[in-house]
Amino acid sequence: MTAAARPARSLAAQERRFALALLAPALVVLLLTTTAPLVYLAWTSLNRIDLAMPWLSGFAGVDNYAKMGSDPRFWNSLLLTAVYTASTVVLQVILGLSLALLVLQIPRGQGALRIAAILPIVLAPVVVGLFWRTLVLAPDFGLVDMTTRALGLGSHNWLGDPQLALISVIAIHTWQWTPFAFLVLLASLATLPPDVYEAARLDRASAWQRFVHITLPLLRPAIVMVVILRTMTALSAFAAIFAATGGGPGSATEILNLYAYRTSFTELNLGYGSSLAVVLLAITLAISFLMFRLRRAR
Repeated sequence: MTAAARPARSLAAQERRFALALLAPALVVLLLTTTAPLVYLAWTSLNRIDLAMPWLSGFAGVDNYAKMGSDPRFWNSLLLTAVYTASTVVLQVILGLSLALLVLQIPRGQGALRIAAILPIVLAPVVVGLFWRTLVLAPDFGLVDMTTRALGLGSHNWLGDPQLALISVIAIHTWQWTPFAFLVLLASLATLPPDVYEAARLDRASAWQRFVHITLPLLRPAIVMVVILRTMTALSAFAAIFAATGGGPGSATEILNLYAYRTSFTELNLGYGSSLAVVLLAITLAISFLMFRLRRAR
């Protein structure tokens, strides 16, 4: 090694050590706040911890996970989670894209519309759940109930009827997070090359053909990212549903996240509740991995 190269390598080593020193506190905080709780959660899921019957506590191995196979409440919550996630994500993409295409045709006032779209997103999910529970979906004097009675459709207990409660919480989640899809897709639409559309018009392509063969393929990366992000949020949804229905009536809106919470902190069965949370985490990670793999493959 030449004499000129030694100072350069020494300087690079000092810069790496300095960067590591800056990064170390953040890594320690990350380990303490995320990794350590996850490890503890996994360990708790392998134990029998029932505060209602503490004398039965002890190591359970995979018994908590084996119990899920014969737990109809688990399978019901898993089905509700799938329906809730698929419905909200599809509705958000369709409504968000429709609104983005509509707003793009408005030459003025787009800035005000973007600001208005941000408002539901910045609200805390608990606030959203309480807002819909007390002002929008409340029987007799809620906005939706007043509208249905004015149209002659009668009054309904939107959050108290098992057949309507799931539809109601899907509407709540869709209302809050559709603006996210709208803003992302609107920004993507604004960057599409106009010359491609001009060439399609010269070839006499209809508006539907331009949408299917040009707009959708060019928007695909943005749509995929919206689907991934919204799916992760829907799988971990909790606060809005808890504030609106508490998982009820009965178990009509008890998605897997709420079932884990109820089992742990209402029924005091921390071991089984932890195993439910681990299963939800595994499902979320598996879906995320699959989506990113499919995105890279395409």
